[in-house]
Amino acid sequence: MRRVILESPYGGDIDRNVAYAKLCIADCVRRGEAPIASHLLFPGILDDLKPDERRLGMTAGHAWYAVAQAAVVYMDFGVSHGMQLGVGVAEEEHCPIERRYLSSA
Repeated sequence: MRRVILESPYGGDIDRNVAYAKLCIADCVRRGEAPIASHLLFPGILDDLKPDERRLGMTAGHAWYAVAQAAVVYMDFGVSHGMQLGVGVAEEEHCPIERRYLSSA
């Protein structure tokens, strides 16, 4: 399976965005990919409302770009600031970026 980092919105309408991210994960797996969605993992462990902890979680997620085979950016709900930061790290790491939409979003 191809290792990908999933970028999708988290903040704002968190319930909608978490449900959307789960659909994106399923889409990745159906494509033969092994996605990591750190924005679903770290807010349950670190406090996303504390800037230092949010930054720490984002840094931990971005560390995966060094070994990812692609960044997959799901754009049905636009591109958040956090997603833009992830895309910037992907570019710095020369990680291919694929932009996607789900038809069911």
